[in-house]
Amino acid sequence: MPDAMPLPGVGEELKQAKEIEDAEKYSFMATVTKAPKKQIQFADDMQEFTKFPTKTGRRSLSRSISQSSTDSYSSAASYTDSSDDEVSPREKQQTNSKGSSNFCVKNIKQAEFGRREIEIAEQDMSALISLRKRAQGEKPLAGAKIVGCTHITAQTAVLIETLCALGAQCRWSACNIYSTQNEVAAALAEAGVAVFAWKGESEDDFWWCIDRCVNMDGWQANMILDDGGDLTHWVYKKYPNVFKKIRGIVEESVTGVHRLYQLSKAGKLCVPAMNVNDSVTKQKFDNLYCCRESILDGLKRTTDVMFGGKQVVVCGYGEVGKGCCAALKALGAIVYITEIDPICALQACMDGFRVVKLNEVIRQVDVVITCTGNKNVVTREHLDRMKNSCIVCNMGHSNTEIDVTSLRTPELTWERVRSQVDHVIWPDGKRVVLLAEGRLLNLSCSTVPTFVLSITATTQALALIELYNAPEGRYKQDVYLLPKKMDEYVASLHLPSFDAHLTELTDDQAKYLGLNKNGPFKPNYYSWTDYC
Repeated sequence: MPDAMPLPGVGEELKQAKEIEDAEKYSFMATVTKAPKKQIQFADDMQEFTKFPTKTGRRSLSRSISQSSTDSYSSAASYTDSSDDEVSPREKQQTNSKGSSNFCVKNIKQAEFGRREIEIAEQDMSALISLRKRAQGEKPLAGAKIVGCTHITAQTAVLIETLCALGAQCRWSACNIYSTQNEVAAALAEAGVAVFAWKGESEDDFWWCIDRCVNMDGWQANMILDDGGDLTHWVYKKYPNVFKKIRGIVEESVTGVHRLYQLSKAGKLCVPAMNVNDSVTKQKFDNLYCCRESILDGLKRTTDVMFGGKQVVVCGYGEVGKGCCAALKALGAIVYITEIDPICALQACMDGFRVVKLNEVIRQVDVVITCTGNKNVVTREHLDRMKNSCIVCNMGHSNTEIDVTSLRTPELTWERVRSQVDHVIWPDGKRVVLLAEGRLLNLSCSTVPTFVLSITATTQALALIELYNAPEGRYKQDVYLLPKKMDEYVASLHLPSFDAHLTELTDDQAKYLGLNKNGPFKPNYYSWTDYC
């Protein structure tokens, strides 16, 4: 078959274009060769081009960045300007428009951007806004002084401002050094909330911020809202007398709840505590559906990985693990599960996953995800055996699941390749991709769905109202679950968003089932959260 003939005139045009391209290329190369190696001018900045550092220099620089835990780059959802990153917020003197300096944030000038973020979040948190409007006239939290330690995002800002609208005074810090949206923290500070948080805090900054929230002359908290137990731990350690006025603790994470049960078992829990983590609305929505969507968001933003055909091991098949596995399986990944619980393991098998020991697959998997709430799930031995370019991340609350400390050794090189992404390089050249230094992936590296956080935030607000207004003696010095009636109320507030219509029991049906027509619809012994 003869070669295709070019269209008339096109061959000559292509030839001329090639000659022009070659001329421009050689001209550019000559310019670069002759030009002094100094600076190139951008619109608003001068950036100097230098050679790559030597291996030794690169190792020293990258490790120091990683060890400091002060990554100041914002997530894709943040408007944070990094031009003044080298200046710690603790060294700045900032005031809001009302003249108050009772806060410490990255840049108070970002408040306008943060307010827009909060307003966007409010659009998908209609149930929490509805609760705010219903209870605003009664002020059920009048006199409450709430000290909080949670992720500081647009969604939690809606919760904080709801608590303030219901009569509470709030002082707030972040429970994660990477998850704070700086512009949102600035908006809260501008609105008068005493917030002490910024993205990229060091460990010392983290505890300093918590201390500033708790330790203030003339102000003493009487309620605690915690996420992870760090705030509660700090108060026990540094200010135990504060508990004389604390009416209750509300805790939303599995890590923090575990700590509370330990205190209760040891007889050291001196106030009532509400376990929000094991409420139905937290387990079945935040833990499951939120993680089902946000695991992919976090991995995509940080690594641009394609999941089709990738081998992934997920450590833990609780609600978080179930959500992660469902998302990964839907994109064509080959998913393995590790589990200690035979019932959860059986569930994984029935869902079509292979249950293995981590040692059995560690050499072949492309991605390792932890979500157990335990410690040392992925050890240095596992890390040493991983294949080149294996991605390692954590979806549990605390940074204890991956033994990151064991990677801080002289023979390993750390390279920060983008925000929250480190390459840990072995002497033979093997690289492991570590995300968020083993901290919570979704809130450190991306964002989470607003609607599902509305469910959790509404649950937290009701738990605070319940503990604060409970008559003396209703709750002892123990850990309690949110009453099922409140769980059902939170769910009912969110149904109008879907134009959902509940079927009502007839009197005869209610009598047959032995239920009140208005609920609760499950008996107290019914367990939503153990394995369902």
